[in-house]
This record gives sequence, C-alpha cells and structure tokens, in this order.
Amino acid sequence: MRWVIAFAFLIAAPAVSAQDYIGSDRCTACHQDAFEAWEGSHHALAWTPAEDTNILADFNDTRFAQGDFSVLFHRDEDDNPRIEVTEKDGETTDYPMHSVVGIEPLQQYLLETEPGRLQSFDVVWDTEQGGWFHLYPDSDYAPDNGLHWSGPYKTWNSRCATCHATGYATNYDSGTQSFASTQVEIGVGCEACHGPGSDHVGWAETMETTQTPPENYGFTVDFSNAEEAIQQCAGCHSRREAFLDGNPMPGTDFDDAYNLATLRPGLYEADGQILDEVYVYGSFLQSKMYAKGVSCSNCHLPHEADLVAEGNAVCTQCHNPAGNPEFPTLVKADYDSPEHHRHEPGTPGAQCKNCHMVERVYMGIDWRADHSFRIPRPDLAKTTGAPDACTTCHEGRNPEWAAGQIAEWFPDSTHRGPHYGEVLAHGRRDPAGAAQELVTLSLNRSEPGLVRATALWLLSQNGEGGPADAVAATLDDPDPLVRAAAVRAQRMAPMTERSMRLIELLNDPSKSVRIAAFMELSSAQIAHLPDKYAKRMQSVAAEWRSSVGNRLDYPETHLQIAGLALVRRNLAAASGAFATATSLDPQLVDAWSMRARIAAVQGQQREALDILDEAIARNPDSLGLQTMRSELLGQNDGSDLLPPAAD
Repeated sequence: MRWVIAFAFLIAAPAVSAQDYIGSDRCTACHQDAFEAWEGSHHALAWTPAEDTNILADFNDTRFAQGDFSVLFHRDEDDNPRIEVTEKDGETTDYPMHSVVGIEPLQQYLLETEPGRLQSFDVVWDTEQGGWFHLYPDSDYAPDNGLHWSGPYKTWNSRCATCHATGYATNYDSGTQSFASTQVEIGVGCEACHGPGSDHVGWAETMETTQTPPENYGFTVDFSNAEEAIQQCAGCHSRREAFLDGNPMPGTDFDDAYNLATLRPGLYEADGQILDEVYVYGSFLQSKMYAKGVSCSNCHLPHEADLVAEGNAVCTQCHNPAGNPEFPTLVKADYDSPEHHRHEPGTPGAQCKNCHMVERVYMGIDWRADHSFRIPRPDLAKTTGAPDACTTCHEGRNPEWAAGQIAEWFPDSTHRGPHYGEVLAHGRRDPAGAAQELVTLSLNRSEPGLVRATALWLLSQNGEGGPADAVAATLDDPDPLVRAAAVRAQRMAPMTERSMRLIELLNDPSKSVRIAAFMELSSAQIAHLPDKYAKRMQSVAAEWRSSVGNRLDYPETHLQIAGLALVRRNLAAASGAFATATSLDPQLVDAWSMRARIAAVQGQQREALDILDEAIARNPDSLGLQTMRSELLGQNDGSDLLPPAAD
C-alpha cells in the first residue's frame, strides 16, 4: 500500500456552534452564589475587554526600554489605551490595545497586528509591585525572528486563547495565513467547564417538581465523577498537544482531545519535578494524592478558583490525627507540628507546601507549585541532578547535609527506597545502558502511568534492535498514556513484527493511541492490507490529517508533516512542509538544512545553494549552514545526509 501525503485539502474542524451556549449571564438568576464567587475569579478575568475597569497598568505616557527596543504606553484623544512599539530595527508602530489577559501577579496585553490576528505582547505589568517588565529580559529578537512577540509562538489565537475563552474556535485559514476566530465569550465562563447550557435551561424553565432531571442536569460533564472532573481541569492545566480546533466539547476524554507531554528533558527534571512551564496535570498524575482518588476540588474551590482554606489548613483537612473518612488509607497523625515538619511554627519551613510542593517562578514573577506532592529526597540529588526542597530554602547547604538531617530526624522512614527518578535519570544519560531498568519500570503498574510512559519513550530512543519484545505487554495497558508510548516503543521492533503488533491499535478507543499507531504504521512498506485494516488506516489517517490541519500555523506541525513525508520518501511533500516551517520561523536551521539536502539529492544544486544563501542571511551565526554550503560547492549531493528509506 502506498500512502500519498497531500495536505492542500486539509480542512479544519468546524467551529463550535454557539446555538447551544447561552453565556454566563444566563446562569445568574438561579445560581447567584456561584456566579458571584466566579465573577471576580482568575477564570472570569482570564481574558477581558480593553476597558478601564479591567486595566491595572499605567498608560499615562509611561515607557519601557530594553536595548534598541522601546515602548510608550499612552492614550489617544478618546482616552483609549495604546502601545507604541519601536523595534530594534528602528521601525515604530502605534497599536490600539485589543484586550487584557489576567489579573495577578502580572497583567498582559494583546495587540491585533493584522485583522483577526492577536499577539501576546512581551512587556507586561507587575500588578503587585507596579511597573513594566519584559517577560524575557535576556532576549533581543528582531521582528523577523520566530520568537519575537509578533511571531508564531506568541500568536494568541492558536497558542493561548482556547484556555482563556468559552466556546472558542481558532478558525485558521492556511491559504491566507489569517484567523477568523470566534468564541461565545472571552474569559473562562460557566460553560467552559460545565458545557453548553441550553439543555439545562430548557429543563429548568419547564420542569415540574416531580420531573426526573436529565442526565447531568443537561450538561455534558459529570462532575460527580472525580476522574471526569480532573480531566476537565486538565484540558487547560497541562502541557499537551491539541487534536482539535479550539475548545473540545466539555466532557471529552482528555486522550481524545490531547496528547500529554511526558517527563522529557527540558520540560521536567529527571525525577519528575517541574522545570519548564508544564502547568499542573503532569505533576498531579505522579502523586499519591491522585492515586488515592483526590481530585482538584478537594483543595480548590471550583468557582472562586481559590484554595478551600488558608495555609496548612488545606492539607490538615485530611492529614490530621482523626483522618478523613473519604480517604480511609490515610495514616492518622499530627502533621502540623514540629514533630513532623521540624521547623519553628509560623516560619516558612513549617508550611506544608514549602517541603512538599516546591515552587518555581514563571513569566518573571509568577510562582507556581509542583503538584506531585513529593516527599523531599535530597539523597537522590547526586543521581538525578534535580533540586531538593531543603537546599532550595537553606542556601549555602548541600543535598548531603539535608539527607543526613532527614535521616537523623526520621531514622526508620520507609520513604528512602528506590525512586523512579533514578531510572529515568539513567535513561536520559544512556538509554541503551538503562534498557533493562526502563523495561522493568514500564511494566510496573504500581508506578504512575506518566512515569511508565516516559520510560517507554526513553526506550524508543534505542533505535531498531531494542527491547521491543520485552515491553509488548504495555500495548494492552489500561492507561491510554502508556499505550500511546508503547506504540512508539515498538519502532525498535523489525518492521513485520511492528506492524502485526500495532495494527489492532488502529481500533483503540483513545484517539491519542490510534494516531500514534497510524504514525508508526505509516513508515511500513505494506504490500497489501485486508480491507478491514485498510479502511481503519484510512479512517485514522483522516483523524491525523484533521489534527495537524488544526495546527497549521505552528512551525512544529510542518516539521511533523515533513518528517512523515520523508519516511515515505515523498520528497516533494517534505520539501514543501520544511519550506512552510521556515517561512513561519526563519530560525529553524535544521529545516533549512533539510530543504537544501532534498534539493541537492534531486540534482538541483543551484536551488540548494539559493536555499542556503537565504538560510545564512537569516541565521548568519550558523556554522552548520555555512559548512553545508561549502560541502555542496564541493559537489556533495547531500544524499548521505537524508534519512534512510523505510524497510
């Protein structure tokens, strides 16, 4: 079977229909208390109009400068806020403020750089201390850089809006590279979490006292189901790749809407602690809290989007001498005491979160807590390279000191045994050398699914000939996150065995698994498939095309398209996808390189040199591009640099 990759006909998913949404204002009459709790929350204020009641920054001719880049924040003759930007190339543009993002500890502003396209401006307002600051103070990007505030990685429509709006559809037109985005309301409204409200209102307005309410009272989310409630929060509070255009219908299974990022280098520490801006879900999935049935609403008020209590009282609602009957396996003890935390009451060291939820700062001043609720393990620092809670506070001390102190306090502790972070750290350093440890970890169902999926991902770095047989059982794992990673781990198996193991997963109930199976099977040169499998392959191919079609303004999407085209030896499609990627982000040196190599292997040396000349002009410091140009001038056709054909 030969799969032809054609992307010109990709059609984005249809916009969410507004007819079933009624808007948060309709909820007020019957749910006054909930509405009042919500309307001042971070959810309600996640995205607001550019009105004075929403703007906290000083727009009275205040200024910000960073090198040759400067900004004037001012108002026009009608008192509307404007942002005048002078770029490092000297060009000045005066933009009206489009809208406002957030409320504390910082506030960001959106600019409409062309009709329908909104960009997140990098100079933001500190709402606690006052004053402007740059989110990336070490950056010095020119306007043609993909990481510039006006570039594709800062486009609000596709990168951010879906989690700041209700009933949102991105509506990107790849032909014109423009947006016609729509939403029911900006801000995270009632229906962003509960689902469209028309059926609920229809029932409520016509019900009789004896009438049986509809399922979930007419909403699409069952908040009585803890796992469904967690997944509803996770859609926004996670680092993930989206499959759909804009908001999924509330209640959609996470794995049908997203592909969750595993504990990869650059995102997480080797032991699973947060590193980059990964939000909450990936941490929470590692926790014993999650394993024991704790949900977001046990600690957070859903409408206020605030904690259920202050300080340690959040934790001691369960962790106390009487325990909590909802969680009967809890060890009953007085945790809010010096006997446990070993610090003076009232000091930072006596706060549960400072030992069990270490914070990191993002966006310059926004401190966020790790939700894996881990026990401090300074004894692992030497192996994992990860920070520990103790020396994060006790500056000048080392992990060895902290480990010794904990051992002295708790000599009989059972919490100093082997930890998955040791295996993952070894796997990062040497996937082949750590193979057996990674196999054992991936098969251990007592460990979190996200951890096991990460072990499988590390194993997949071994290449063909790795332990694919040993982890084949994970293809039947109950956790779709593990199954999806298990699919990718089978790329280590010979092509025939890989295909036989993966073909049935085209029928997996989770989209994330089906798409993973399609991607791996697409690299196989299969002469013939039985009709039932051929139809499934076509069906999942359509799901994949729809998924990438919803992200065509992402440079990384075109790298994914190009990669699959290369595996299939469709050089024309690969070259076109790499070209789109470099047009969106001219700093993608590897994509420029592949464009030149493809041209060279097709005998188009002049075109290859032209590509490299343009690439070097955009990336003058790239030694690799300059070396490649020299090689091409030496008549190297580049064929040795292309990936091998599929078996």
